[in-house]
Amino acid sequence: MDNLVFVILIGTGATVVMDLWSLLRKHLFCIPPTNWGMVGRWISHMRQGQFRHFTIAVSTSIRGEQFIGWTTHYLIGIAYAGLLIITCGKAWIHNPSIGPALAVGIATVVAPFFILQPGMGAGVAASRTPNPNSIRLQSIINHAVFGFGLFLSAVAIKFIYSI
Repeated sequence: MDNLVFVILIGTGATVVMDLWSLLRKHLFCIPPTNWGMVGRWISHMRQGQFRHFTIAVSTSIRGEQFIGWTTHYLIGIAYAGLLIITCGKAWIHNPSIGPALAVGIATVVAPFFILQPGMGAGVAASRTPNPNSIRLQSIINHAVFGFGLFLSAVAIKFIYSI
């Protein structure tokens, strides 16, 4: 099977694992999941040249922002899977190990801390939020779960396709 197909499957699978974790957190701990519609709104405003918002929730809503946000979420997951394969080499697909997957997953928390959160008005590493340390910890946990999802997806694909 083509390596690009593996990257798409691994990234999609890892993102699904992260989303399932988000649902579990919501039901067990009453932690609200990420509102991907707000991400879609932020992305959509970029077309008009607006990259930073005071608070994204009060910015003008955009038609299709939920779809844009969810699509972006999955495309980024696929891109991060590509980063893992580029970093570890194609051999990782055939012999996945958890260490590199967790390392890449946790390292990707840099993007929300320094791009997404500031752009949406939450400040660097959620510094402008009422409880930044809680949000930081949740972000790190979420990205670690994503890293675990990278590993789990690769193992599942290896098993299914007997590579």
